[in-house]
Amino acid sequence: MSQVTTSSQPGVHTREHLDLVDASSARNYAPLPVVVARGEGCWVTDVDGKRYLDMLSAYSAVNFGHGHPAIVEAFLNQARKLTLTSRAFHNDQFGPFCKVITELCGQDMVLPMNTGAEGVETAIKTARKWGYDVKGVPHDTAEIICCTENFHGRTITVISFSTDECNKAFGPMTPGFTIVPYGDADALAKAITPRTVGFLVEPIQGEGGINIPPDGYLRACKDICERERVLFIADEIQTGLGRTGRLLACDHEGVKPDVLILGKALGGGMMPVSAVLASKEILSVFHPGDHG
Repeated sequence: MSQVTTSSQPGVHTREHLDLVDASSARNYAPLPVVVARGEGCWVTDVDGKRYLDMLSAYSAVNFGHGHPAIVEAFLNQARKLTLTSRAFHNDQFGPFCKVITELCGQDMVLPMNTGAEGVETAIKTARKWGYDVKGVPHDTAEIICCTENFHGRTITVISFSTDECNKAFGPMTPGFTIVPYGDADALAKAITPRTVGFLVEPIQGEGGINIPPDGYLRACKDICERERVLFIADEIQTGLGRTGRLLACDHEGVKPDVLILGKALGGGMMPVSAVLASKEILSVFHPGDHG
């Protein structure tokens, strides 16, 4: 049986791989000196045969464990049948997927994407278009409120409302965002203007340090959004699909988001899949060519 490891001293083969990465890879990450080769359930094994308990689960993309038999079987079966159709055609999996995910999350419609950042960008576009078409906000003036210490991705628009100093070297940034302290519902209420179309929030902040908001925060924010006719947008990419013990982290306070963003675990760790879910009133603002 392979050794269960509590330290991360690089072995011989690990060192070889680290040298290859150091020589040829851009250094946008600073990973732990562990080179994983295999995984099963909650365990991973490195190239030197050392075994580790995986307590990261790829930031929740592998909520169901490495190599889950049902997920692997579904993945292989579909790969053997059909590779890709794009949205230029219908296929026999898309309709059933839409039905299952909307019923699971209690929403009317879904707009699937690939990555989490794409999901967030799509939610932003949704809120802005809803603001112009439904709420009546003057065009090109929509505002979305976000929180300090947030992490919603790495695209230019998304980092435009980040408070991480690492993102300050990529300007000019996308305008239209207001930042308020995370966990402070009163600050949200004060920041809303007639041009505010959405409030984007992580129910529990991940990258910011596993920041859990005060009890009642999500409910208070949702009530404020309803009163002010602002979309409550929950980024549940890391917290959703069972990560916190409920289907969604918002469920702990009985909050139903106006716009829900899912990702990571949605693809079972096998494929990048994200989704934006909302009511028909909200997602019906899109027409062919708007986002396709």
